[in-house]
Amino acid sequence: MLNLDYPFHFNGRGRTALTGNNDHIRDMIEQFLFTNPGERVNRPDFGSGLLQMVFAPNSPELAAALQHTIQAGLQRWLGDLIEVRKLDVTSQDATLRVELHYLIRRTGESQTETFERSVS
Repeated sequence: MLNLDYPFHFNGRGRTALTGNNDHIRDMIEQFLFTNPGERVNRPDFGSGLLQMVFAPNSPELAAALQHTIQAGLQRWLGDLIEVRKLDVTSQDATLRVELHYLIRRTGESQTETFERSVS
């Protein structure tokens, strides 16, 4: 099964770019992580708010709270597709890095992805 690729773009033939299921799930995780709550019109509570934390003071308590919030959000919005196995969130200077180990429920396949954003 093919899905629209994210971010939306055209392929080399000038058609809408498509992607497979595993990449589509990764795209949905990325959308959740880097969307701030309130950005989606009909889903005001969708998003992790992760980018708001870029300039927040680092502390073990903040990292633990952020990891808990992200894991709960992934469970809520993508829990029917994935099972989160391990989640690490780190912030250094103006760069956020999320390392996620998850299981794709439909296939039982394990995936490890790293998501990173630099804010300037």
